[in-house]
Amino acid sequence: MVSLSRLFSGFEWMVAARYLRAKRQESFISVISGFSLIGIALGVATLIIVMSVMNGFRAELLGRILGLNGHLIVQAVGGVKDYDAVAGRIRAIPGVTNATPIAEGQVLVNADDTSFGALVRGIESADFMKLTTVYSTLSEGAMEGFDDGNSVIIGERLAERLAIEGKKDATVTLVAPKGAVTPFGTTPRIKTYRVAGTFKIGMSEYDQMFIFMPLREAQLFFGLGDTAGGIIVMVGDADKVGEWRAQIGLAAGPGAFLTDWQQMNSSLFGALTVERNVMFLILTLIILVAALNIISGLIMLVKDKGGDIAILRTMGATQGAVMRVFFIAGASIGVLGTFAGLLIGVVFCANIENIRQFLSRITGTTLFDPTIYFLSQMPAEIDPGEVVAVVLMSLTLSFLATLYPSWRAARLDPVEALRYE
Repeated sequence: MVSLSRLFSGFEWMVAARYLRAKRQESFISVISGFSLIGIALGVATLIIVMSVMNGFRAELLGRILGLNGHLIVQAVGGVKDYDAVAGRIRAIPGVTNATPIAEGQVLVNADDTSFGALVRGIESADFMKLTTVYSTLSEGAMEGFDDGNSVIIGERLAERLAIEGKKDATVTLVAPKGAVTPFGTTPRIKTYRVAGTFKIGMSEYDQMFIFMPLREAQLFFGLGDTAGGIIVMVGDADKVGEWRAQIGLAAGPGAFLTDWQQMNSSLFGALTVERNVMFLILTLIILVAALNIISGLIMLVKDKGGDIAILRTMGATQGAVMRVFFIAGASIGVLGTFAGLLIGVVFCANIENIRQFLSRITGTTLFDPTIYFLSQMPAEIDPGEVVAVVLMSLTLSFLATLYPSWRAARLDPVEALRYE
């Protein structure tokens, strides 16, 4: 690989450095160069920060949504019969990490004089322990007595809304709209359960909506008999879930239908992808504007240094040498700005949650409200490939911005430049 010292002579580096250190009468050009450098740095930093936050937001949402709802769900009209055998056959498929039978139903949950809608999910305690997204956040002693059929585990935000958080021996009354059919109509099912504990996965929507109980109790409460509402399937790679659809469908048997996470959340993740692409294009304009500032600054520098260029030409400097001098001057601004922006962006992303909390304290406002954004903390996940792409794009725009002013400088006629000196 050819080194920079061989591409550019020491003389060219020296002249370019002197032109970048403008004298007092040339301070305006220096100010333009400074703003160009700051603009490129801010553009690169902003692009890295925004892309990292959007990557983190998608990864957190994906991890928590799929950690609770699985990569694919197997269902059947009238419920999944012989669900233990079906789940066993699905687990035996290479690449499938788990298959969990569940029973679900909508309920009205009451505590004292407070009522809210919720979703009850019945699940075996052994499968519940494998649900690390929830199990790892359980309050102390939450699993004690879970299998007795009289206890439930609810989300922490739901407990707060019901004003039972932290209360010992708290109870909730669940009301299912579909119950026994009588001559006077359908009567709702009503039963009171002890709150064994709470969970907090960090998504406000789930923390205020889900209630877990044993699978057998959920079947009794919703009148499902010996069927499951569905089987949640986890595979090795969520993005390649389609590769397992055919095998899982065969294992589930006739009458089963499959829905993967991409179908269930298509609108959400589709919107995130579109927003991410649009933000990338918009923020790229910041770098483009800064690159245009490099052009204007160099053109002014070329006009101001017309006499110097003419003297250099008469002393034997070639057109290529003059062009390289101004290329170095402009490219230096772009390179310094790009790597300054890279440093700012990476440091900001590494400390983004601390920065958010600091800004919240000094402004007295709630930044990144979990009730709006679903997550309790601001995520940021730096993608090395994206960072490299941003840096290369910034350097390319900076180098391209120097070409026209450098060409103008090289084409300057020494005779015309010195005529009025």
